[in-house]
Amino acid sequence: MLYLDGRSGTTYYYIHLNNDLTDGNDNRGGCKLGVTFPKGLKNGARVTAGQPVGYVGDSGDANGVHPHLHFEVHPHGGASTNPYPYLLAARKMLFYAPLGSTFSLSMTATVVSTGTESLHVRVSTLRSYPNGLLLRRLDRPLVLTVPSYASIERGSAGNTAQLANAKRGERVSIWTESATVTPQAELGKAGAISAERILLPST
Repeated sequence: MLYLDGRSGTTYYYIHLNNDLTDGNDNRGGCKLGVTFPKGLKNGARVTAGQPVGYVGDSGDANGVHPHLHFEVHPHGGASTNPYPYLLAARKMLFYAPLGSTFSLSMTATVVSTGTESLHVRVSTLRSYPNGLLLRRLDRPLVLTVPSYASIERGSAGNTAQLANAKRGERVSIWTESATVTPQAELGKAGAISAERILLPST
């Protein structure tokens, strides 16, 4: 398990973390970096929102049960309380990568509207690179910057298209420019991420 002490005085418990070395329930991993916790994490480390702190498993009295996370919130170090309101109030990050590192994204989305150099979509699936994390069923709004040099194509033949050709409700595939991770990009702030390639569906 992992205890996370927030600056507010609230303590968060993450229980039943991974202790297996294989896909089976072997219980041979112990409580170690790279098995239970990400490498580089240590007692007393300061972590930021969205940063991985542990791997889901079935350790402890959940042994042999489906892997899951037992999550508790203890305001001011007191008794546990319903965590749902805290989860609803939390900042909704689009992706996570260490600040200052390089990232790019690929996504499928539905067009909401277009601007002169912007595309407003609702993202359904998103994969971040280089970590390869895949998120599904997001239904997340996002406004991308579309520079004049971005490649915009229609159909599998790769016919050149204009941003204005994107129609409301169309399902599109988008690849973003490789860029430096910033807090604004992680949160998916409007204009913080630039599209490199947009593939519109065949007509």
